[in-house]
Amino acid sequence: MHQLSTSGGLINLEQPLDEKLHVELIFHLGEITIREKVEMLFPMWATQGWLQPFRFRDMPEASKNVLETCLLSFMQQTQEPTA
Repeated sequence: MHQLSTSGGLINLEQPLDEKLHVELIFHLGEITIREKVEMLFPMWATQGWLQPFRFRDMPEASKNVLETCLLSFMQQTQEPTA
């Protein structure tokens, strides 16, 4: 996973998937497992593989809230000063 938001993200792939392909994406964010349907968007060549954006499809509001909470928690952890 390269980037992630509540509307979609960007993943690094060895080979790109077809644009507009609908797939189920499963990944871990901390201790939470996210399993949602996504639509693949137009891929971009990167120096080592492909970066392919995606958007979540029909994500329930409860799942979106869980994802948002996890992302905010992750961001707060990365911004805390180290002692």
